[in-house]
Amino acid sequence: MTTKSSNLILFRGWLDKGKYTWSPFVTKVEFRCRQAGLPYTVEGGGPKYGPKGKIPYVDLSPLLADASAGPTLLGDSTFIIQRLRSMGLMPDLNGSLAPEQCLHDLAVRALLEDKLYFYHARERWIDNFYVQRDMALGSMPYPVRIMVGYLIHRSITHTLHGQGVGRLTNEEIRMLKTEIWQSLDDILKVRLRQATTGEPVWCLGDTAPTEADATLFGFVVSVLVSDSAPESKMLVKSFAHVVEYAERIHDRYFPDYEKWI
Repeated sequence: MTTKSSNLILFRGWLDKGKYTWSPFVTKVEFRCRQAGLPYTVEGGGPKYGPKGKIPYVDLSPLLADASAGPTLLGDSTFIIQRLRSMGLMPDLNGSLAPEQCLHDLAVRALLEDKLYFYHARERWIDNFYVQRDMALGSMPYPVRIMVGYLIHRSITHTLHGQGVGRLTNEEIRMLKTEIWQSLDDILKVRLRQATTGEPVWCLGDTAPTEADATLFGFVVSVLVSDSAPESKMLVKSFAHVVEYAERIHDRYFPDYEKWI
C-alpha cells in the first residue's frame, strides 16, 4: 500500500525518512532526483515487490497522465534514470560530454558498480552477515528473516565464488579496495584544489555533475552510513578528499538528511 502522492514514489527497501539507506543505488537515484529538482516520496517496499527483485524501484503512476503509456513500476537505478530522462523529468547529464569523457564516466561507474560492489557484497553479506541481514530484512518476522537470510547468504556465496571475489583472501580484497579508494582520492584531491570553497566538485572536473558522480556519491555514502561494512567505513574515512567530496554534495543537495558520523 503506497501513500497518495503527485510525486514520483521511490521504494528504498526500508523507510527511515530523513536518513540515507545502506544501498548505493538508492542514493544514486535520490541524488539524480534532487539535482534535477524532481520531487519524490519515499516508501519502504522491499525486493520481493520490485519488478526486478531488488531495490530501488519506483512507481511512476503519479507522473503518468495515461496509465497505459508503459509499466508504472520500474526497477534498476540505471533504467529508472533513463526512463525519467526520456519523460523529460531529468536532464541528460552526459549529453554534452566529449566521447573521451563519456568513456571516463562509464569507466568510473563500471569500477564501482561492477567491481567494488562485489567487494562490498562480500564484506556485508558474508563477513558481517547478521548485521546486514537484520537491517535489510528487519521488517520481516524473525523466523522468516532467518530463512530468507539463509537463502540470500547461500545465493551470494555462490555468486561471489563464480564471479571470483569469493575465491580471494581478505588481504587480497583489502588491497583491491584500497587501490580503488586511493585512486578516487587522488583525483578528488585535484578537483578540490581547483574548487570554490564549500561548493561541490565533480569527479570528471566539469562544472556540473555527470552520471559518474551520482554513482560515486551513492557508494561513498553507503559505506559511511553502513554498520555492516566496518572495514570499508574505516578505509573511506582515511581518505579525506573522498569524504569532503561527499560532504559538499550532502550540504548542497541533502541538508535535510542526517549526516554520517
